[in-house]
Amino acid sequence: MRAVVLVGGEGTRLRPLTLTAPKQMLPIVEQAMVERVLGHLASHGIDEAVLSLGYRPDAFSDAYPDGVIAGVRSTYAVEPTPLDTAGAIRFAATFGGIDDTFVVLNGDVLTDFDISELVSFHRRHGAEGTIALTPVDDPSSFGVVPTDDDGRVTAFIEKPPRDEAPTNLINAGIYILEPSVLGRIVPDVRVSIERETFPAMVADGTLFAMGSDAYWLDTGTPDAYLRAHRDLLNGRRSGPPAPDATERPELGPGVWVIGQADASVGSVERSLLGCGASVAPTAHVTGSVVGAGAQVEDGATVTDSVLLPGARVAARASVDGSIVGPGATVGQRCTVSGISVIGAGAVIASGTSLDGERYPSGN
Repeated sequence: MRAVVLVGGEGTRLRPLTLTAPKQMLPIVEQAMVERVLGHLASHGIDEAVLSLGYRPDAFSDAYPDGVIAGVRSTYAVEPTPLDTAGAIRFAATFGGIDDTFVVLNGDVLTDFDISELVSFHRRHGAEGTIALTPVDDPSSFGVVPTDDDGRVTAFIEKPPRDEAPTNLINAGIYILEPSVLGRIVPDVRVSIERETFPAMVADGTLFAMGSDAYWLDTGTPDAYLRAHRDLLNGRRSGPPAPDATERPELGPGVWVIGQADASVGSVERSLLGCGASVAPTAHVTGSVVGAGAQVEDGATVTDSVLLPGARVAARASVDGSIVGPGATVGQRCTVSGISVIGAGAVIASGTSLDGERYPSGN
């Protein structure tokens, strides 16, 4: 079985990080998001995928010139203009020559959803399309999907007011589709699968859905991006947090290291240190990812944060609950907090305080 993976968005909610890299190329605990997404597909026997690309497509072809991502043979379908979700699916599936049942997955969703069981459910019900559903506390920011006792979708309601939602089960951005769905989508124009294609299938009684409590996270916001790292570090998702990560209890509880990291003298707890990362003797790192080649200098504190590769936190600076982009520098005595996001190569002047701010990338 093959898959279409939607990775064409600009990732505006994660700016300024996405001004220099597509969202799916950002690392989640030292592994590109797209590799985690396709790796999950591979674990369910999917060995071919078509990536629907739009924003900065060269980043993918440059990173994976042989077209193999996490063991999945990948074809790059670059939209000439943005085509929305249904349009992108049709374009990519047609480009890839898909003519049988296929999987669609949003490329910014990290999940442990049992795709094999979703396929089985789809086939047992003779569905034209099947949606994976996941429960949320507040469905008002999502598309909710009520079903009957047989799993047939009875409505597809985009972003209902919280007190009017008929269910808390939302569209998880994972679909099993028959090729006939492509014929429902007008080619070469913007078409939303949530607002146009799925409601038409509901009217015809051909759309089904299956819910699951499996791990699911839409990584599209800075808060969610941080949470994706925390979930891997604290074991909410099983297994090591990153490929080739080794637990190092002698450095502190819950510390993982990739390759060689100069961390033996720093205070580190519940964190991951990338290859070549360094933590000074008087620095403190807790519940964070210190990416490859990143530095935490004397007296600095990093808490519940992500330092992307090559980032630097200078002496006596503090980073709390924030993201420091690749190659960026947080100057001496700076305070960065409140889910601040610092762009690639930015330099924060000594003594600056940032609280919930977006600091642009450097030149």
